[in-house]
Amino acid sequence: MFEELSARAHTILQETYSVKDVVVRWRRPTERNFGDLSTSAPLQLAKSLGKKPREIAEELAKGLKGFKGVERVEIAGAGYVNVWLEPASLLAELSSAVSACSPLPVRKKEKPVLIDYSGPNIAKPLGVHHILSTVIGQVLANIHQHLGYPVIGVNYIGNWGTQFGKLAVALKKWGKKPAAACSVDELLELYVRFHNEAEKDPALDDEARAAFQRLESGDKELEQFLQDVTKVTMADIEIIYQRLHVKINEVRGEYHYRNAMGPIIEEGKEKGIFTKGEEGALVVQFPEELNLPTSVVLKGDGATVYLTRDLAAVRDRIETWHPQVMLYVVDVSQMLHLQQVFATCKLLGWDLPQLEHIVFGRMRFADKSMSTRKGNILKLSEVLDEAVKRADAVIGEHGESIQTDDRSALAEMMGVGGVVYGILSQNRKMDIVFDWKKALALEGNSAPYLQYTHARARSVLRKAELKKEAALPKKSGPLSAAERTLIGTLLEFPDALTEACAQRMPHTLTNYLYALCQDFNAFYNADPILKAESAARTLRLALTSLTATVLQTGAELLTLRVPDRM
Repeated sequence: MFEELSARAHTILQETYSVKDVVVRWRRPTERNFGDLSTSAPLQLAKSLGKKPREIAEELAKGLKGFKGVERVEIAGAGYVNVWLEPASLLAELSSAVSACSPLPVRKKEKPVLIDYSGPNIAKPLGVHHILSTVIGQVLANIHQHLGYPVIGVNYIGNWGTQFGKLAVALKKWGKKPAAACSVDELLELYVRFHNEAEKDPALDDEARAAFQRLESGDKELEQFLQDVTKVTMADIEIIYQRLHVKINEVRGEYHYRNAMGPIIEEGKEKGIFTKGEEGALVVQFPEELNLPTSVVLKGDGATVYLTRDLAAVRDRIETWHPQVMLYVVDVSQMLHLQQVFATCKLLGWDLPQLEHIVFGRMRFADKSMSTRKGNILKLSEVLDEAVKRADAVIGEHGESIQTDDRSALAEMMGVGGVVYGILSQNRKMDIVFDWKKALALEGNSAPYLQYTHARARSVLRKAELKKEAALPKKSGPLSAAERTLIGTLLEFPDALTEACAQRMPHTLTNYLYALCQDFNAFYNADPILKAESAARTLRLALTSLTATVLQTGAELLTLRVPDRM
């Protein structure tokens, strides 16, 4: 209908004003009483046509009246054209929302979308700040996959650098068992102790640098130590990934590129991109117009740095997967670094895909420091456990109004979901302030509200004894205001997915699901469903069924889970 209305409007304008190159766009009005669709084309064309917007609107409205599927047309304001569609037309359009609930076939001929996300540091537990990259990246991967894009998720773990020299020294001096037998918390304790001891004995830093240089030179014992530490850490992290419904295709950390940096260093020197800097370091100086500070690619002692390893990662990803775009889901503090990485790749003359930094702000928890070095990291596992504990208390407070066959499973859904949704529902480009009360509220823009609404819809379907999804009828009598509003919101689901994907903004999807919850609950309270007469009952059960499916689909794309009973 959108395409047919646009084509009809174009024909009207062409025949009336000889307009050829105009696209009439229809959108859903913010005010529900302004119709199903609205266009501001008359306002946009008025100046070029030398006509009053209202005059153009009147011509459009006259030409659209009686058009197939159009119930009525009105002019609003200075020149808006509002259209109400016939019930049958609206119901036919809902096939797009039904289709949007199923993943599209993979576009096998397209190059993949590569998404770099999570990126935890080895030998340390996941801090609460890691949840940002982890869930934002997973949601972007989920949405891209749902829309048919081939996706490669890469977990670029931090398992290289001088810190492993420090940990190796600490384990040798104070460790009571081999690395493979340590827990992540024990490894962190050793790392913190090293820094405390090094403040009293600076010679320890020299030992750490020497140990890392041996590791870079291929010392077998230290390589085994690093592999053991990596294995212990990733096993611990995988437990949290499972709770968050996170699954990343590839784990390729900095260690993977230990032998790939040399050729890039030589290439940069040959091309005159890498030159000698202070204290014998190798640096890249950027053109003045880029306004980027000089960056080190190799220290004076021959040690590599983050930039060196990131360059090796870019080249490896291009040669391995040939992506069309590489999305780096990394916080705002790395903006300059990534600008330098991307600029260096271009200076080297590499054939690059689109490189994009999916920036996100900081997450704030009052009076909680997240400094690993001082050892008072706020662990993500502790935050999730606290969320589940608080969710269980919410369930208890509501007594019989919340029903479940498995209280612990529901608390896990609500708690973990509350934390994740509380992050995703905010604009990722801004600093995120997490609020426990808002995150676990049964009303408002929260995971529990979405989960409760889904359970309410499923409850209606159970009482109707439907064994499968209710099919949409092909025709209907006059629609109630609540029915028409709900249908309009359901019709927006495909666009919400497309926009969230194109803009890389998960909160676009959360905002849509919140609106759908509100409109379904208003419909539920306004119109009888199970006790309606036959034709209306059939339609309302179908709308209830589709709402439940859209909510579940959207929730799972956001890594959430929704209960059938609550």
